[in-house]
Amino acid sequence: MQLDDQQKKIVAGWIEEGLDLSAIQARLESELDISMTYMDVRFLVGDLELMPKDEEEPAEEDDDEVEEEPVGAMPGGPTPEDPFPVPEDPMADAPTPAQDGAPSDEMPEPGSGGDVSISVSPVTKPGMMASGSVTFSDGVTCDWYLDQLGRPGLVPPAEGYRPPDADMPVFGQKLQEALQGGY
Repeated sequence: MQLDDQQKKIVAGWIEEGLDLSAIQARLESELDISMTYMDVRFLVGDLELMPKDEEEPAEEDDDEVEEEPVGAMPGGPTPEDPFPVPEDPMADAPTPAQDGAPSDEMPEPGSGGDVSISVSPVTKPGMMASGSVTFSDGVTCDWYLDQLGRPGLVPPAEGYRPPDADMPVFGQKLQEALQGGY
């Protein structure tokens, strides 16, 4: 449906008032007796090169601002984009044997990422590429899986459990080694 110049000015005025596309659609129907679909109204507003209230993009934050990490977050730790980052030196947190070859009494502190063990299940669960279990440095054992898209996931033994952040890179590395057959 084509609008004449007077009707286009009316629509432009509604946009200046701050009406969103749904309100413009309703006013076209009630005040101008023009029935349009929501998509037609959207195209009309686009043709008029106007920006309605519900189409405005949020203002971008200044690029100068540095994104703050949560309190207690470790640099290079898990992120939503990379939940299992590989540590630069995965053996840095491992206990070292005593000089004389006897086992050392030093154990890594809980949460230091040094005591993570992985097992791969010989039976693949339906809908998964691989699965198994992992025991974290705090002694808690979770089930893990890789879905058909290769995305890893954890199934905690209790709702709300979160493994120590320092264990996640070690878990990711050991999982990768186990799945490549090097474990």
